[in-house]
Amino acid sequence: MSVARIVSVLVLLVPCSIGMRSAAQTTNVCVECHATLQGRLKEAVDDSAGSVHGHKGMSCETCHGGNSQDAAHAKGPGSGFRGHIKREDIPELCGSCHANAERIKRFNPSLHTDQLAQYHTSVHGMKLAKGDGNVAVCTDCHGVHNIRPASDPTSPVNALNVAATCSRCHSNVVLMKSYRIAATQYADYSASVHHEAMMVRGDLSAPTCSSCHGSHGAVPPGAASVASVCGTCHVLQAQFFDASPHKAAFPEGCATCHSAHKIKRPDDNFVGLAAGAACADCHSADEESGKTAVAIHDHLKSFETSVNEATVLIDRAARAGIDVANAEMEISQAMDALTKARVRVHSAQLAKLDSELTAGSRVLARARSEGDAAIRERNSRRKGLLVPVIVIAAMVFSLGAYIRELERNSDS
Repeated sequence: MSVARIVSVLVLLVPCSIGMRSAAQTTNVCVECHATLQGRLKEAVDDSAGSVHGHKGMSCETCHGGNSQDAAHAKGPGSGFRGHIKREDIPELCGSCHANAERIKRFNPSLHTDQLAQYHTSVHGMKLAKGDGNVAVCTDCHGVHNIRPASDPTSPVNALNVAATCSRCHSNVVLMKSYRIAATQYADYSASVHHEAMMVRGDLSAPTCSSCHGSHGAVPPGAASVASVCGTCHVLQAQFFDASPHKAAFPEGCATCHSAHKIKRPDDNFVGLAAGAACADCHSADEESGKTAVAIHDHLKSFETSVNEATVLIDRAARAGIDVANAEMEISQAMDALTKARVRVHSAQLAKLDSELTAGSRVLARARSEGDAAIRERNSRRKGLLVPVIVIAAMVFSLGAYIRELERNSDS
């Protein structure tokens, strides 16, 4: 065999030998053993391989201890092996990495390291510290071996799945009864405008359980803080409510009228004293506040009707080919005024609501005036076309008569 031939064979064999050494070094006796088992013991291996921990190269011994490289001493004395991990030990076990900045930042620099500290401040964490083994720990929400990043749609803590994950416990009537908590939150949330935005329209910014209650530091908002929680998204509404007479009367805040979880999309009929109106729960028609509620409702409906009528007028002119771009912009401004007025409802003060509607009415008046002018222009154009059309029709008629006369003369 030539020297060149020998060299080429060696070149091929060197990578193979390196690969074999690498494979030997990464052999995991835990995986090899559990892969031959059945049920949850085998599932642990399969789940871990596709988990965020598996993708980061973490092995079984990261959580369970032991020696994953030596079958003879995998679970032997001094290996630190622990099989089943007790529920009460899970937060501290997860925290041994997730609360250790030096360790966790090597895997993902963007991860927070305060989850364990937050958990200790939560209702779950405080009850666990008192020996309550029924409360949620890390694995109840994130999974055990098949842990996925929150951005993964299959993760139980993905925004689309959080409510269903919380409902595993909070929809358990028997379990919740022992804490004197209702078990209807998930059913109520499923009928809410927030759920519609999240699940139907796919708006991941819409509120879910953790948006209001927190995630690791989950607590039920107290009556005095509900308005503050809602105010993180509904800023103007919260400000107007804080300056309203309702602030002192209803310490539970927004939930008084909108409820906590089963939040419906409000419309103008939500205000007033008609059946189904929130105001009717506390106010009557013979008191001043009841009259204010009715006036607020009527002013909103009247302005909306005016906007709709102006919109129909301008649309009619636009279909006739008249340029109504400026009027359309003014209609948009009037709608903005109506939106602002609806937000002002939370002030419970008619004068403040009317200040928005008055400004909108001025814009709307201009839009209607321009719409009327556009319709007059349309009518004028139609009249202007009428004379030429009549002349052309007369000419066609005369030409037809002339042709028929010629035909009669030629026949005779």
